[in-house]
Amino acid sequence: MKVKTLFILVLAISLVLPLAAGSKSKKEIPDYSTTLRKDIPVEYTWKIEDLYTDIDAWKTDKDSLSRMLDRIDEMAADWTSSPKKMLALLDLRSEIAKKGARLRSYASGQSDMDLGDPTYRQMSGQIRNILVQVRSKFSFMNDDVLKLGKEAFDRYVKAEPGLTPYVFRIDDIFRTGKHVLPTDQQKIASLTGLFARTPGNAAGILNDVDLPAPEVTLSDGKKIVLNYANYSKFRAAKNRADRELVMTTFWANHKKFENTFAVLFDGGMKEHLFNARIRNYTDCLEARLSRDNMDPAVYFSLIKYVRANLEPLHRYLNLKKEMLGLDMFKYADMYASSVDSVEKEYTYDEAKAVVLASMKPLGKEYSDMLAHAFESRWIDVYPNKGKQSGAYSGGVYGAHPFIKMNYDGTYDNVSTLTHELGHAMHSYLADKTQHFANSDYATFLAEIASTFNENLLIQYLLKHEKDDLLKLFILDGFIQQVKGTIYRQTHFAEFELAMHREVEAGGTLTPKWLNEKYLELARYYYGHDKGVVDVDEYIQNEWASIPHFFMNYYVFSYSTGMIASMALSDMVLNGKDVERERYLDFLRAGGSRYPLDTLKLAGVDMTTPVPYEAAFKRIDELVTEMEKIVKRIKKQ
Repeated sequence: MKVKTLFILVLAISLVLPLAAGSKSKKEIPDYSTTLRKDIPVEYTWKIEDLYTDIDAWKTDKDSLSRMLDRIDEMAADWTSSPKKMLALLDLRSEIAKKGARLRSYASGQSDMDLGDPTYRQMSGQIRNILVQVRSKFSFMNDDVLKLGKEAFDRYVKAEPGLTPYVFRIDDIFRTGKHVLPTDQQKIASLTGLFARTPGNAAGILNDVDLPAPEVTLSDGKKIVLNYANYSKFRAAKNRADRELVMTTFWANHKKFENTFAVLFDGGMKEHLFNARIRNYTDCLEARLSRDNMDPAVYFSLIKYVRANLEPLHRYLNLKKEMLGLDMFKYADMYASSVDSVEKEYTYDEAKAVVLASMKPLGKEYSDMLAHAFESRWIDVYPNKGKQSGAYSGGVYGAHPFIKMNYDGTYDNVSTLTHELGHAMHSYLADKTQHFANSDYATFLAEIASTFNENLLIQYLLKHEKDDLLKLFILDGFIQQVKGTIYRQTHFAEFELAMHREVEAGGTLTPKWLNEKYLELARYYYGHDKGVVDVDEYIQNEWASIPHFFMNYYVFSYSTGMIASMALSDMVLNGKDVERERYLDFLRAGGSRYPLDTLKLAGVDMTTPVPYEAAFKRIDELVTEMEKIVKRIKKQ
């Protein structure tokens, strides 16, 4: 008998679910995806007025920032001539950076809420132009620091303790001295900021605004506009024909624009190459990781260890095929719940309750901050017409983080909410603890706090759920997250490495090259040739919808972050107060150390195989637990 049939039989059983397990709500999750932004109930929007009350207040502060720029020229000539003058200029740069970040966050945040409204896009352009001027005006600093020399700077710090918060960043200039451009060249390089990120921004507008969304009719007769929000929702439809229809239609629509996307991706990777070569780096990867004092071996180790540990993923996918009662597992089945008889949605209030309960092991301070985030409208909850797809958290020093969600009530979205709140608490604690100069943590650390929260969420749900069927549902949801965060992002990381190497070798990224390389790697990771997943050709241009590729070697930090966080969460859950405080100190450290050193303080060394071995052992255990539960159900 198929496992799927057993699941259908279980539907006859009346289950009383604890809140922690996310009981199925009788309320519908509101759908605002076609609602104008102005008509969204205010309680579901983030409180952007915590930055500026209105556009006029933003403009006033923008004018203030412009006036501050004149002071740079006044102080530049002899700023390294004394400790006092050096401190004055460094403080001025911090104030300008803080104000600029606040202005940028308001404009970009508002733009993300309605990408079709040009007002905030224009404001984002205005502040971007000012910040390009800032970088150009400060282009003398690194060169002047090198001319001053480390010995003289160390004497300055002893004479002027106010310089202490800047020591780490100044010492980093000495470390990377051979890659620092002379002032005149740095000034020119800074001006490229006027058009930098244009390929990525254009790809984002094409994906989220300009690309016409097709309409499809599902098996129940329901017609849906296949925008990204609906694609994400209905690719997990219970009906297999619906899943295939949604996936094939969505990607066929994308394929019509693959030439444009290819040009944008080619331009984006060559922008990274330009910045690497003018600073005399061997390649884009070295240039990007040098910023964090990290050996590229860390990147290659990730790919090596994940490639060597595909077996748990393939076992999970084979189990998923069995649970769904399929003769062949297709790529279109990838997002379907393995436990298709469980129709579980979490209202937003239920999601909040689950998140707050699951984070209690981190103590009262952390729990109080989470409650404050919910109560004070840090979160923009639901999709609306023109809203940017996906989710993110952005910290604003001196204010608070802002979290963008597109909440749809699924377990995946509960996990995403938990994830983004991890980012928010990381930023909030770092900002509270560190001087502005050391508050911004490296991208390598960025995905640790977020996936740490996901680990606590799954541990909490499994602990409080006794029913095998619901345990399967929870385990399936979490291993889906593991698949998406460790395996899928490593697939992306290898693809991104290949893109950069192609342009570094003088090549051009064409649709044919991009499609073939992406499909080749997708088929390898998901076991196409081993008969695990039939990876259909239509998925070959999935690369076109991944904005993170424009962020210059960002995606690998998702994978390394979750691997590190699995080790850290085990330490906290199985340890005592000291382990919890050590983790919180990791969050508070912000960017005050190099990322690998910060992580070592928390108890994890990513230069060794230990965290990788621990993570894949844990993944194997979770898949084994799923297999055991399925066997128990079969015997019933």
